[in-house]
Amino acid sequence: MSKKDQSSSRAVVAAKGGDLVAGETLDYVTMTIADQLFGIPVLQVQDVLGHQRITRIPLAPSEVAGSLNLRGRIVTAVDVRLRLGLPPRERSDRDMSIVVDHRGELYSLMVDQVGEVMSVSAQSFERNPATLDPVWREVSAGIYRLQDRLLVVLDVARLLDFASREAA
Repeated sequence: MSKKDQSSSRAVVAAKGGDLVAGETLDYVTMTIADQLFGIPVLQVQDVLGHQRITRIPLAPSEVAGSLNLRGRIVTAVDVRLRLGLPPRERSDRDMSIVVDHRGELYSLMVDQVGEVMSVSAQSFERNPATLDPVWREVSAGIYRLQDRLLVVLDVARLLDFASREAA
């Protein structure tokens, strides 16, 4: 397990009721998809990209938009909207994505909008509510109830686990 994976695992364990230090905060890169706020642990984020030229990959799962070249590395582009069971969005020059490293491979998570880094109290972390969409629950580590909206924390490993999705 890489240092980044260990850090994010510790953050999730801490948020799920492990040994918490009073006042401990966790940092997430936020993104908006279909007007819903999502977050990914900041230590898992490698880069934030604007619009990129994506090449389709034949016979790839529908959530895989294709691949792109990032500084000489091939990156798999994943349409997070489709992965969450939402309707596709028309591509534009304002498209954004968040690059994450998963098991040594880079993935570009295509989202509607990238927000900011948000620090939240680890003690306010909650498990996924039963009312959360089943597809979202499958890829979510939990939630934070903010003043005016819900922050759904994405579990990058489960988000990128296409094999379990296709087996269902």
